[in-house]
Amino acid sequence: MKVVVIGGGPAGMMAAISARENGHQVILLEKMKMLGKKLLITGKGRCNITSSLGMEEFIKNTPGNGKFLYSCYQRYTNQDIIRFLREQGLEVKEERGNRIFPVTDKSEDVLKCFTKKLKELEIEIKYHTEVLQILVEQKEEGKAVVRGVKTKQEEIKADKIILATGGKSYPLTGSTGDGYRLAEALGHSITEIKPSLVPLESYDQKICKQLQGVSLKNVKIKFMNKETKKLIYQDFGEMLFTHFGISGPIILSASAHLVKDQTINQKLKKQVIYLEIDLKPALSEEKLEERIQRDFQEIKNKQFKNGFRKLLPQKMIPTVIEMSEINPDKPIHTITKEERRKIIEILKHFRIRIKNFRPIEEAIITSGGINIKEINPKTLQSKKVEGLYFAGEIIDVDSYTGGFNLQIAYSTGYVAGQLEGA
Repeated sequence: MKVVVIGGGPAGMMAAISARENGHQVILLEKMKMLGKKLLITGKGRCNITSSLGMEEFIKNTPGNGKFLYSCYQRYTNQDIIRFLREQGLEVKEERGNRIFPVTDKSEDVLKCFTKKLKELEIEIKYHTEVLQILVEQKEEGKAVVRGVKTKQEEIKADKIILATGGKSYPLTGSTGDGYRLAEALGHSITEIKPSLVPLESYDQKICKQLQGVSLKNVKIKFMNKETKKLIYQDFGEMLFTHFGISGPIILSASAHLVKDQTINQKLKKQVIYLEIDLKPALSEEKLEERIQRDFQEIKNKQFKNGFRKLLPQKMIPTVIEMSEINPDKPIHTITKEERRKIIEILKHFRIRIKNFRPIEEAIITSGGINIKEINPKTLQSKKVEGLYFAGEIIDVDSYTGGFNLQIAYSTGYVAGQLEGA
């Protein structure tokens, strides 16, 4: 059979490899000048390949329709992608948070494994090829069946088509939402497209600008509703202050959770969602007070502004002092118990009001996509068009950070490439 794969990201490349290994003739179409452009920027250029967790945990870490992926995760696992990379000569390593990276710390080496395999299998690749339309014909019983694609340059006949064009995040890498248009033209519905794994803006611009560039490791965060006092989301790990608000791994994962709440935008407009950071989660309030007293005792004759050098990042000290409303020039030995309690309150409950998500162009992935009700979860074939399959971010599935979203790409790409069910 002649198979056309639209999109040269990790899902598209895996789909092409899977189909070719099953003996099909495969053409891979990519509108950019190279494959895997978005893959190169994942993990800050290091590529968080996957997670070492069991596959049942992948579903738990996929707030966006995780159960839909059950069959795909069973058929192509994290161990399968690790084995694939090793067969191409690339070893991996495990880091904090069960994250799997290439030992070289270079995402380009992961991409090379895919391109090496594509070349070995003699898969035809057409670059600078934008698909304008998926061509179908109506069968006697009324169901549409694929017959090819129309590009800017030509029409290409195909028995099967795999649509793996990605979402709308990072448009400079080629993810501009083309696949949604192609699928809608064939009668598929698209769920609301939102940014996911995206930094968050804050109403507290002054504080965020003061702390811009400060990276906090091993902190505990809670997203709370000020009106109801209800916990919305919590996590532990690393975050970063930016000029507009907050980012970093635990903030990005929080955004994936927040974006699923249908009422969140109204809550943000009402300024009732806030982030509470525990800067010293390993210490109870009592232990933290003991620590502060010890630190203060060592420099009791110095000014208050010098009292946090062992406790906080240097850039954060002026902000904490300002929030405490204690005179920075006040001698440390004159600090009262009530003032210490105020300091502890700030360190254990550092609050930032959340204003909005950053634009989808800055999101790592897209939330939303082809409605999963219109896709067979075991084969990833369209329920509306015979011979049309979907893979990767174009489907309405998305996960937290930690390698889970790339695993979605490999697993769905592999299963779509099996071309079953027709």
